[in-house]
Amino acid sequence: MKIINIGILAHVDAGKTTLTESLLYTSGAILELGSVDKGTTRTDS
Repeated sequence: MKIINIGILAHVDAGKTTLTESLLYTSGAILELGSVDKGTTRTDS
C-alpha cells in the first residue's frame, strides 16, 4: 500500500475530524465510520 501524508487545517468545529474519518472510510482504511458525538473516531482521543 502506498502511504500518502496530508495535512488538514481549519478553524474549530469546521469538520476536520468528520472529513478525516470519511477519507479513511472511503479509502478502505477503516470498515465503519466513527462518530464525533459518540467519541468513536480514529483521530480524536
